[in-house]
Amino acid sequence: MAMHAPMTSNENAMLTGYVEQQLLAVRGAAYGLTDEELWTTPTASALSVGAIVKHVARCTQGWLDRIEAAPGEPARGSDEEAAEEYGADFRRADTDTGDSLRAELTGALERAQQLLPQVDLGAKVPVPSDAPWWPADLDAWDVRWAVLHIVEEVAHHAGHADIIRESIDGATMYELLAADQNWPETEWMKHWRRAEATAEAV
Repeated sequence: MAMHAPMTSNENAMLTGYVEQQLLAVRGAAYGLTDEELWTTPTASALSVGAIVKHVARCTQGWLDRIEAAPGEPARGSDEEAAEEYGADFRRADTDTGDSLRAELTGALERAQQLLPQVDLGAKVPVPSDAPWWPADLDAWDVRWAVLHIVEEVAHHAGHADIIRESIDGATMYELLAADQNWPETEWMKHWRRAEATAEAV
């Protein structure tokens, strides 16, 4: 897609475009990194690009579960299982590879593209009660709020991913998005390429 979410009078399409835009920004931050580079922590934070990709994919899927189940509750495990799983999506598992993480994120993107254009934005999404940050004085949000929350959550982490990626190899958002989405190159905007491949041209 283009750099910006599409302008449209269709609210579902506009919200879908913003979710897509932010998920692609996170995917772009991971573009071209090796498996080891994905888990590098070059800043003062313990976060890595790989951890962000994994968290964003799973967080997005969790909210899509809630949206799809509205006005009911999505299937979920016990509070004990939820507590055990908390934070696991920021840690590297033995089965995590660059390909598997990118596939997980792309799966969340494709599900959003299929579900959100047709969802009832006024449907009620029950407020969970399994963590202290959920509002105690509210029974439900509407789907519109939940979709905007996905945008907020993913955009927050897209900024983290940008900083971490630039700290790894100096790559910036536009050149990464251009390469990931195969934008036409111009005199001033080129696709990201590994430094070794372009050293002679610099």
